[in-house]
Amino acid sequence: MDSELEEIRRRRLAQMQEQQAQAAAAQQMGPEDAYRQEQAKAEMEARKQEILRKILTPDARERLATLRMSRPALVEQLELQLISMAQSGRLQGMIDDAQLKKLLMQIQPPKRETTIRRL
Repeated sequence: MDSELEEIRRRRLAQMQEQQAQAAAAQQMGPEDAYRQEQAKAEMEARKQEILRKILTPDARERLATLRMSRPALVEQLELQLISMAQSGRLQGMIDDAQLKKLLMQIQPPKRETTIRRL
């Protein structure tokens, strides 16, 4: 499980570095190149959503959409993990809301508990 989490973190870091490189390249390229790049990005996002539509139940997709408003980075990480699991054949059937909650609990870092003691 830790190796999967480490792999996801590594891919996310690589993705963030790629986005920074693309942003730097976008400043140097012309409007046509930027337009093509945006089209490619939109097409990739559409493919990703199509895969998620096939592997998630409607309730699970709704939970992801709601969570995306408050924690977009976490949702992105979870989507990448789900797609990776689907492509490697590690998913048996569709993922429902309960299974998605379990995955979210595994991905999220443990919450710190704060206690206040009065003297």
